[in-house]
Amino acid sequence: MDLQRKSPVAVHGNVDKETFLREIYPLRKPAVLKGIHLGTCTSKWTVDYLSTTGGSQEVKIHVASVPQMNFINKNFIYRTLPFDVLVKRAAEETHTEYFISEDEKYYLRSLGVDQRKDIADITKQFPSLAKDISIPEFFEKNQFFSSVFRISSLGLQLWTHYDVMDNLLIQVTGRKRVVLFSPQDAPYLYLTGDKSEVLDIDTPDLGKYPQFAKAQCYECQLDPGDVLYIPDPLWKISEPLATILFLALWFHNTVAKEFGVGVNVFWKHLPADCYDKTDTYGNKDPLAASRAMQILDRALKTLEELPDEYRDFYARRMVLRIQSKSYSNHYK
Repeated sequence: MDLQRKSPVAVHGNVDKETFLREIYPLRKPAVLKGIHLGTCTSKWTVDYLSTTGGSQEVKIHVASVPQMNFINKNFIYRTLPFDVLVKRAAEETHTEYFISEDEKYYLRSLGVDQRKDIADITKQFPSLAKDISIPEFFEKNQFFSSVFRISSLGLQLWTHYDVMDNLLIQVTGRKRVVLFSPQDAPYLYLTGDKSEVLDIDTPDLGKYPQFAKAQCYECQLDPGDVLYIPDPLWKISEPLATILFLALWFHNTVAKEFGVGVNVFWKHLPADCYDKTDTYGNKDPLAASRAMQILDRALKTLEELPDEYRDFYARRMVLRIQSKSYSNHYK
């Protein structure tokens, strides 16, 4: 990628809730937060401690023979392992026991007991570890959605995607590289749903994905104890009409520079009825957005009834009508 199109993520030190809400949150841009008290997890969560304290309950994991996991082609398999065994394997570079290959990569994204109905909550799935971490209270308690426990093998790269809730990525151990893209650059990311088809963001195939060269990326490294704030949709309610305006989304891609453990905390910052009540992962589009996309799909299907030149003409008119709304002004 053109180095001129890379920018660093802003870094802030010793941020409290008041500072976050007053100076960082309104900008709707990613920010690395340093010097936040996270409890004893940053010193305690060694491989030995995690494997002995975290328990031996079965956990569902992603296993891949290559570091670059992607959800579009699903180049990984799902397997289950006892948690203590997973920790030890994920910390190894070469395995004596494995599913695919001796250098396979592991990724844990914790789930609720019943992933169809229950959200991930570290206090419920890993209570013995939860007591070690102090989650920054940058949101009201009734806004809490989930706290996702994550473990990554060295070198593991996760596909570029967006979430639908604001969240804090707490890097407890290990270093992680994070690359983010503004929602304004969505047209250049070749999206399939909430995921980008461009898997190699550092040396992309510009013959296949020429528009990706236009994307501006923001990059940071998370060290142990760092917290990354990732803004997602912001809806602004203006009185008295309660008009809801869509403001921001951020795509992100992560690479584990070392064996790493983290906790992702998501919270609901939209009115409750905006969310899909069946969403346990926190990644389903808001209900209004889903309805709009369904309507658009039906409209495009209807255009197929026309001859090519008519279909092209009216599709362009639809694009112009959307652009005339100037939603992009709200990103400024």
